[in-house]
Amino acid sequence: MNNIDEHIQKDKTEIEAARASGDLGKVRHLEDELKGLEEYKAHHPEDSHDPTALEVYCDLNPEAPECRVYDD
Repeated sequence: MNNIDEHIQKDKTEIEAARASGDLGKVRHLEDELKGLEEYKAHHPEDSHDPTALEVYCDLNPEAPECRVYDD
């Protein structure tokens, strides 16, 4: 993806296709991903890059051990 808006649109399209085929597991996964992307976008309105899964996770869970940043 080139930017977060394209990723959000792609997820919405894939959710509709998964619903049409009855793949509820894929629908749940994509809805969770979409929710995270939309929250990331709300927290970073000036940033249009497509964030990685780790960037989204750390934005939503800044206290998680995986997201700690240590200064030397």
